[in-house]
Amino acid sequence: MATVSKKRKVALEAFDRKKSYSLTEASAIVKEISTANFDASVDLAVRLGVDPRKANQMVRGVVTLPHGTGKDVTVLALVTPDKEAEAKEAGADYVGLDEYIDKIKGGWTDVDVIITMPSVMGKIGPLGRVLGPRGLMPNPKTGTVTMDVAKAVNEVKAGKIDFKVDRYGIIHAGIGKASFEADKIKENAEELIKTLIRMKPTASKGTYVKSITLSSTMSPGISIDAKSVS
Repeated sequence: MATVSKKRKVALEAFDRKKSYSLTEASAIVKEISTANFDASVDLAVRLGVDPRKANQMVRGVVTLPHGTGKDVTVLALVTPDKEAEAKEAGADYVGLDEYIDKIKGGWTDVDVIITMPSVMGKIGPLGRVLGPRGLMPNPKTGTVTMDVAKAVNEVKAGKIDFKVDRYGIIHAGIGKASFEADKIKENAEELIKTLIRMKPTASKGTYVKSITLSSTMSPGISIDAKSVS
């Protein structure tokens, strides 16, 4: 039989796992039970009443969290020479084209987001096998394929994240750090949830938001009452 650590036992005793809390309450609890010896990530999991196998029920998009993610996002801008200065000034960590395409072909993927231009996608397409499984493939729908490179870099650095429902109908997203004030965790979570609600596919029938769970790295999940944010 698995043993429960002292820290986890304390965390489990801090709230009722059978109860659904308001987003305000859950945001305070997640801070209280985050006992990791590092600044834990705070994650939100939203189970939706959709069938991701059907194209008309796919939920995918972007949202800019009002307080950012708390993470230092590493950005690679794959752009033509005339856009390099713009990308660098906006804060891109790596800027270039052919040399970075060659590095990626060799297995290098040490970045969080890749931003590029429509005219360059022909060169990046063959990298799909490397970038796709890592969630790094640029996509016009997430704003990472654009002529306004500076705007895209600024938004990502400011806390813009992309999300996509998985095959089980769940959206997973990092929405902050345990060191954030509870109000900031709440506001970031609220922004994502309300964005998802606005994106409800017309083909989705019945209950759309089936469950919402807030947790931090290594902490148990806290159930959130969807009515508190709808």
